[in-house]
Amino acid sequence: MRPRPLLVAAGLTLSLLAGCASDSDLDRRPGDPVTEAEADALAGLLHRNYTRGGADFVISAPYSDGVVLTVTGQVDFQAAVGRAQAVTTFADGRADDSRTIVFSREDVWTGDLPGLAEALARDGARGASWLRRPVTTGSEDVQPVLLDVVLEVLLNLSARKSDDPQAYLDGSYTWEGQRSIDSRLTSLYGLREDRVVAVAAAGDVLAQFETPLAGGDLDVTVTLSEHGRRAVDVPVARETAEAAEHTEVAALYGI
Repeated sequence: MRPRPLLVAAGLTLSLLAGCASDSDLDRRPGDPVTEAEADALAGLLHRNYTRGGADFVISAPYSDGVVLTVTGQVDFQAAVGRAQAVTTFADGRADDSRTIVFSREDVWTGDLPGLAEALARDGARGASWLRRPVTTGSEDVQPVLLDVVLEVLLNLSARKSDDPQAYLDGSYTWEGQRSIDSRLTSLYGLREDRVVAVAAAGDVLAQFETPLAGGDLDVTVTLSEHGRRAVDVPVARETAEAAEHTEVAALYGI
C-alpha cells in the first residue's frame, strides 16, 4: 500500500531565484496559500525524484528519552531499494548500536554485525552474512518496527507520475518561508497534518520532508541530497539467511 496523500507535497517558486521576486512575492507571509504556479510545481515534485533516479539520504527519528535513530545511505527510487547505515544512539551512556541494512518495500537485510556470520554458521547457515526479514508495516497483527516505518516514509518520496495541480489549491497547502539546509537555500511548504517540505532552489528538488508519526509523539525528518541515478545491490541468496529460520540468532542481534 502506498499512501499518496502522505506526500502530496511541495515545490519551488520563482521567487527563490535571484532577481525574479515580484512585489507580491515580497509581501508574502508564512501561512499564505500556494499560488497556481506553485501548485503546478508541487504536483511534479515526487515524480522528479523518480525521474532523477535516486539520492543520498539521512533520516533522523528521535524517540523515547534521549534515544535517536539515524539512517544514512543511498536510495534508488526507481527500483525502490536502498542501502544504509542504521545507528541508534543513547543519552544514558550506552554504546551506539550500528548495523548495515539493505531494504526494499518487502524485505530488510541486516549485516555488518560482529560475530553474525559465525553465529549463522553455527546455526547451519554457512556462508551467510546477512539476515533477511519481511517489513512490518503491512501487517495488521504485527507491531511495526520504527526502522521499517521511516524507510517506508523514504520510499514514498517518489511517484511514477505527477499529481493533479488542482489538488494543491484547496487551501491545505501553504507557503512557510525560506530556510538554509546543509548550505542549500530552500523554500518551505506546510502540508496537512503538520507535515513540512523543503525544496532546494537549485534543481527544483526535494531537500527535506518532516512528518509526525505515532499520533504526533514522534517526528521524523528525511533529508535528501545529490539527486541522481543510484545502483543498489541486494544480497544474493548464498549470502542470506532467513530470520524466521534462525530465530535465536535474530533475537540475539535484535533483528
